[in-house]
Amino acid sequence: MDRTIDKYLLEWKEEPSRKVMLLRGARQVGKTYSIRKLGESFQHFLEINFEEEKDLKSIFQGSLSPADLCERLSAFFSVPIIQGKTLLFFDEIQACPEALSSLRFFHEKMPELHVIAAGSLLEFALSEIPSQGVGRVSSLFMYPMSFAEFLTANGAKPMLDLVSKTHGQAPVEDVFHKKLIGYLQTYLLTGGMPEVVGAYVKHRDLILCQKKLDDLLITLRDDFAKYKKRAPVGRLREVFDSIVFQAGAKFKYSNIESPSSSHSLKDALDLLVQAGLAYKVYHTAARGLPLGAQIDTRKFKVILFDVGIHQRLLGLDLQSYLLAEGFQGINKGNMAEVFAGLELIHNRPLNLKHQLFYWHKEARGSGAEIDYLVQQGEKIVPIEVKAGTKGQMQSMHIFLESRGISRGIRISLENFCEYGKIRVIPLYAIHLLGSIG
Repeated sequence: MDRTIDKYLLEWKEEPSRKVMLLRGARQVGKTYSIRKLGESFQHFLEINFEEEKDLKSIFQGSLSPADLCERLSAFFSVPIIQGKTLLFFDEIQACPEALSSLRFFHEKMPELHVIAAGSLLEFALSEIPSQGVGRVSSLFMYPMSFAEFLTANGAKPMLDLVSKTHGQAPVEDVFHKKLIGYLQTYLLTGGMPEVVGAYVKHRDLILCQKKLDDLLITLRDDFAKYKKRAPVGRLREVFDSIVFQAGAKFKYSNIESPSSSHSLKDALDLLVQAGLAYKVYHTAARGLPLGAQIDTRKFKVILFDVGIHQRLLGLDLQSYLLAEGFQGINKGNMAEVFAGLELIHNRPLNLKHQLFYWHKEARGSGAEIDYLVQQGEKIVPIEVKAGTKGQMQSMHIFLESRGISRGIRISLENFCEYGKIRVIPLYAIHLLGSIG
């Protein structure tokens, strides 16, 4: 399946002054697949998985000279390691901290060699290594498949291109609008995990997709045992399950049914964020740019990294969801807001770490809130997400007036249109946000 990350990796391959590359992201989002696909464009490809080849760790116990390492690795695998012709891939590199530390030497001593590394728990390892230990290294951030990638995988790219050509200046023909809403409904059930999307593309069986999501959930929870040095497994599960039920609202540790202290629960949440399984949406005063300079770290929402995982944890009933009149299933568990947040992350440049912000009027008794705020050039763009085709926009008008901003965005099931200062973008077209003035 084609992924947006593929373009970034090919650009890295051709970059004259490239650094060693770290591909970062949660487990099973497709990192290894995309790197192997990149490897097909090289004369030679050497993949080393440190969890499978545990004995290879000994090679990194002595000299970290890239020439010495390449000589030994080439001899062991009988694969030539030639600068400009070989892609050297270290997978699950967090299992060998010495290999992680060696990456900067490759840039210094063998700058023409293409070296890339990835790992399911890479962020934990990076946090334990001094910054100079991974100097001269670039990063790309990979996520589950976006809705646009899902459409492409399902052979619907022409429809995606048709929508993109409008630049949001005119409504999409009703027949296409309804078709895209149908695809969106399916995507909310499958999510963007490549294994699940692949199963849907091949079999068109939503029940099978639900089972695969359940299997992924078991794998993710089993991984919590690998975090045990940092937080008890029970705490991680409590926090992980709570995220879904607090979606769309300020996250409160007091809402978690646990005998643990808020400090212990905070540590567990921070680990889930670090592992790429959850994202914080920080409250910002939004009185200017950058938005990140005005956040209150004590106030945040949390969303899970994949909408398919979200709905499985939510316990969504497949039949009732599919039969819901007017697509009401999207209202459950704030799925529309979660989906929109994930799409905003997916559509950021993949060389930049994700960031999300929201706004809430802090005056006593006020319920005014903007779901997301993004920066476009020198402008702040407020975004409200609605699950249906109707809804009040009082919060949007309050924000626009208080900040002197001329335009806001409403994301909903409506077709492209405008209501005065409010531009409406369909949920399926969030990827166009950057091109809509």
